[in-house]
Amino acid sequence: MRLRSMLFVPADSERKLAKATGSSADVLILDLEDAVAAAQKPAARAAATSFIAKEAGRLSSRLFVRINPLDSGLALEDLAAVVMPGLAGIMLPKTFSAADVLRLGHYLDALEARCGMPGGEVRIVPVATETAQAMLTMASFVPGIPRLAGITWGAEDLSAAIGAVSNREADGSLSPLYVMANSLCLCAAASAGVAAIDTLHADFRDAAGLAASCATARRRGFRGKIAIHPDQVDIINAAFTPSEAELAAAQRVVDAFAAQPDAGTLSIDGVMVDMPHLKQARRTLGLGD
Repeated sequence: MRLRSMLFVPADSERKLAKATGSSADVLILDLEDAVAAAQKPAARAAATSFIAKEAGRLSSRLFVRINPLDSGLALEDLAAVVMPGLAGIMLPKTFSAADVLRLGHYLDALEARCGMPGGEVRIVPVATETAQAMLTMASFVPGIPRLAGITWGAEDLSAAIGAVSNREADGSLSPLYVMANSLCLCAAASAGVAAIDTLHADFRDAAGLAASCATARRRGFRGKIAIHPDQVDIINAAFTPSEAELAAAQRVVDAFAAQPDAGTLSIDGVMVDMPHLKQARRTLGLGD
């Protein structure tokens, strides 16, 4: 499952849903949570159901729904409405630990069976750093968690959870706690063997800032990024797609080790490369994690 760009779309906005379908986002996330006012949630749920049923044939590998949190009293209604053929995944907000992913997986087992869907077809991407408890349990993400497709993080809800006035320092940089959340997301995803997805860039008119944010995220190890506007998608896709030069360099590393399979280290143009370089080269070429 490709999670290079994941575009949020309020499920109660027919206009925004129509516009999003024309984007090149790898995933469309129909939002039933923060983008929808409380009074509009039933209408948003019905709209999401209708949209998935209508677009299942054309967008089935791309459709996610962000449900309301498991402890909100709304999650089961959300799931009962949207789990149907054509749904690719659920984004789970405000988790406390990987146990929430397992709990959601049990719900999905029953709902897939009800719909006649293959077991395990609906994948899960949790927003894993939005609660104070989650920051203390990121080590719970381990290899082999059923349905887990990726892990993303967020700073806005975490700052609200701890009572912070802002999640940024006076100079505009992220405060240490949120830098830590970014890093823990990377480590948790690597531990679980799934993609780490970077959080949103809030100013959707700031193309240069988005490109810089994407470049930083990719250098750090993220495989994709959240988008909140269709205009952000092409910038994100370009940033998280290896360039021709990167592909060529990676191929040279793979070819060099293939020619000397017993070597642990090699010299390429006077630079020493070893197994971590080979692993990264294979990842760049799409040959392995």
